[in-house]
Amino acid sequence: MRILLIEDDARTRQLLLRGLTESGHIVDAVENGATGLAHAREPIYDVIVSDRTLPCLDGIALVRQLRMEGIDTPLLMVSAAGGLHERVDGIRAGCDDYLAKPYAFAELLARVEGLARRTNRSRMSSSLACADLVLDIPSRSATRAGRALRLQHREFLLLECLMRHEDQVVTRAMLLEAAWNYDFEPRGNIVDMHMHRLRGKVDRDFGQPLIHTDVGAGYMVSAHAP
Repeated sequence: MRILLIEDDARTRQLLLRGLTESGHIVDAVENGATGLAHAREPIYDVIVSDRTLPCLDGIALVRQLRMEGIDTPLLMVSAAGGLHERVDGIRAGCDDYLAKPYAFAELLARVEGLARRTNRSRMSSSLACADLVLDIPSRSATRAGRALRLQHREFLLLECLMRHEDQVVTRAMLLEAAWNYDFEPRGNIVDMHMHRLRGKVDRDFGQPLIHTDVGAGYMVSAHAP
């Protein structure tokens, strides 16, 4: 696996570089956000590990820019600011996982490898279909009635989770875990906000709604009205 490490503290950067390399991974390490962004635009990385507080361009701005450009490389944010508010800010910005300092290297390694496994499993799967909605996992693309749907990274992951559980109610907690790799109970309406946008893209211009809400429980993809 090839990892991009973005860390401004020289000692931490060297420790992580050594640990990840000794674990069998190829690591490119840079010391500021601007250089990290330039590297991250290259389609060669399996996972990005970034500190939140960086010179030139902070980690939150970096991940937002990547997602705006359609770059969906899994990103683990590491930060001393590990409260709920900071974690939610991170995942809303586009992080796939968020690790608070101090942490054990073994946990960081497990999270990095978990992100890579999840992405690889998703990309190796075949397409999913419900009525005229087709999700092609390897190409990360979706169509409805033959028309391409322009889905953002999180929207694709949410739709994939729903379609893997066709005709079943998927809870908000399950969707949060699928799209953000978090298992805490969400505060606020982060899932509902993304689902509102996803539903608009999937159903608005078509006669038959496929995304349904089970009030108080979650969401479901089904060709049959609940």
